[in-house]
Amino acid sequence: MDQAYHDQLIKQQYRLYKDHSAVKLCHWMKESMIRGRCCYKQDFYGIQSHRCLQMTPALNECSHMCTFCWRVQDKDFEVKDWAEPREMLDALIEEQRKLVSGFKGDPRCDLKMYEEARNPNQVAISLAGEPITYPYLSEFIRECHSRGMTTFMVTNGTYPDRLAELDTLPMQLYVTVAAPNEEIYRRVCRPKISDGWQRLMRTLELMPSLDTRTVIRHTLVKGENFGWVDEYAALDRIADPDLVEPKGYVFVGSSRMRLSMSCMPSFAEIRDFSKQLGDRIGMEIIKEREDSRVVLLGHKGDETDVRRLYGLDQN
Repeated sequence: MDQAYHDQLIKQQYRLYKDHSAVKLCHWMKESMIRGRCCYKQDFYGIQSHRCLQMTPALNECSHMCTFCWRVQDKDFEVKDWAEPREMLDALIEEQRKLVSGFKGDPRCDLKMYEEARNPNQVAISLAGEPITYPYLSEFIRECHSRGMTTFMVTNGTYPDRLAELDTLPMQLYVTVAAPNEEIYRRVCRPKISDGWQRLMRTLELMPSLDTRTVIRHTLVKGENFGWVDEYAALDRIADPDLVEPKGYVFVGSSRMRLSMSCMPSFAEIRDFSKQLGDRIGMEIIKEREDSRVVLLGHKGDETDVRRLYGLDQN
């Protein structure tokens, strides 16, 4: 990693370990700490926003350059020294503790929440890059689980062979499907590989066999990939996920260099899309959050609280 890129990430409040792994406080963690406003994932899945470790084990290893991505792009470099899972997790937790240290003196922050934030119990393997490229991913997930931590992982679906080889899966696996067909995929996801769409289709075909909770995430950009309900439904039927999350694009980060605020669908538009999609795939709206422009499709009565689902305590 060159020094200019390193300095850019530090300025953006990333904290790095061995160049390839990083942690960063998300907007909703800060909101939770000082204003009591939680992330939609707390409402949907029972995880606590202030106890979430938003991290990546593979900062820049990604096969896409999505137009809607808020991360820094086009900074690829070869990783020669991959950290071991336990040391990486310990190091990133310590970096998170440094990042939250300022909240202790903020009168708006409850001291109990501050202490809990220093000891995360949820790992969001999703900060940047494609996490499945980390060579010790199974071991890392096992290390998290051995500490009673829940794990969510987001993948772009272009590494089906590596996904099939994992002998330990995250407790919740998101696969991002941000295009209804190959033409739009190439324009919106901007793959660096020639067979990205074919790889994604193999991942969708693999999903029904995976022994974990699966979620299809549709990141929807108005004027780009928003619409085509029948085609999205056909893809969802292949994947047969437990849940589907249609979510509106948000005009933040480096995506502002490529898109405009008019690309953000309204919540009403996301909800209408979700209702149409649910009708086609046999699901219904079970949860929603207007401020995050996101809807959760599933089946009434299905457990969504991940800690309860996996028999973990709520402390």
